[in-house]
Amino acid sequence: MKGKSLAIFSLIVVIVLAISLVGVFGLKIGDFELTNAKDAISLGLDLQGGVYVLLEAETDATGTDLQRIMEQAKAVIQQRVDGMGLSEPNIAIEGGNRIRVELAGVKDAEEAMALIGKTAQLSFVDPDGKVALTGSNVVESIVQFMDDPIKGQTPVVSLEFDNEGAQKFEEVTTRLSQETDAQKRILFIILDDELISAPMVQTPIAGGQAQIRGENMTIEEATRVATLIKAGALPVPMKELTSSVIGPTLGLDAYDRSITAIGISLAAIIVLMLVLYKLLGVASAIGLICYTIILVAFYIILGVKLTLPGIAGLILSIGMAVDTNVVIFERIREELKSGKTPAAAISAGHNRALTSVIDSNVTTFIAGIVLYVFGVATIKGFGITLMLGIVASMFTAVILSKWILKLMLNFIGTKNPKAWGM
Repeated sequence: MKGKSLAIFSLIVVIVLAISLVGVFGLKIGDFELTNAKDAISLGLDLQGGVYVLLEAETDATGTDLQRIMEQAKAVIQQRVDGMGLSEPNIAIEGGNRIRVELAGVKDAEEAMALIGKTAQLSFVDPDGKVALTGSNVVESIVQFMDDPIKGQTPVVSLEFDNEGAQKFEEVTTRLSQETDAQKRILFIILDDELISAPMVQTPIAGGQAQIRGENMTIEEATRVATLIKAGALPVPMKELTSSVIGPTLGLDAYDRSITAIGISLAAIIVLMLVLYKLLGVASAIGLICYTIILVAFYIILGVKLTLPGIAGLILSIGMAVDTNVVIFERIREELKSGKTPAAAISAGHNRALTSVIDSNVTTFIAGIVLYVFGVATIKGFGITLMLGIVASMFTAVILSKWILKLMLNFIGTKNPKAWGM
């Protein structure tokens, strides 16, 4: 039992150190290469540099009408930005009638600024590549539901055209419906050279109204198609409130300094925990390193963009992880003072501290949710970092550290309370 526990503990230490070294320096073996964590994390606008624009809709609409207009305007801008090939642009509606656009890593700022405000082009194209009508002929595009005898209520996209569009639509659908080849009856709906829907014409459609149906069309897909079709042009004029081109020099310097600060903080905390809590501090040190690894992995796998407020949230969450260890270790100390053996004290201390740890972390997690849901872009970065940090700290401090302590109890013979933090 003693040898097995020592072997498992040693394996954990080796794995943790190996992952840490790869995370710091990267790994290259022949053609196989892993980038170090610092370069693998996606950076936000304030760290990477790029373009920031805040637009305001010039409209008197309110309520659901305003919400619909802003969603359409956002869809137009999103479509344009996606065409630039940028990685995860941040486009968000703020304050009801404003749209914040953050394009991290953009190379040509002037082109990006011109592209954001440019009106998108929507076209209805026949199989021969001829444009039958354009988005300017679309009066309305909404999601409705129709009764299906088998599936019940199914979503469809309902279109309404102006007089010119109604006439053109009737002409093209009449012509396509007479084709014998099914592929020749498809009417392609294209936004900025990207296909967004390809309905098949069954019969001539007159009256300026039409429906796009699909056997497996979901409400999400119908909403997307309806929004993009309506977004053939910006629904209302958008006024530029503020814009700026942010250089990466200051941000990258802050990023490098923050990484250094995090490394120094971790080292200082580990030394302090070892001095104060002896063998308990060993488990805490391994847990903190694992916590950092898990949090960085969250960022890389989930593609979370790291911002300066996000770094602040990261450092704060490290402090919270240490605080969780301190609460648990103090409970263990109390059990040791009462005369219990280290094994009994560790088990009882974890159980006694669990309620306090869960309560404090849950309340902070709720605060993180509020920051993420209601905050602006920079506050969202802080909120999501805080929430990810809490999840990681709960695992490392409550589960991993306890398991490591039990392994240490099995192969370390001493039962001296002072060695365990007294």
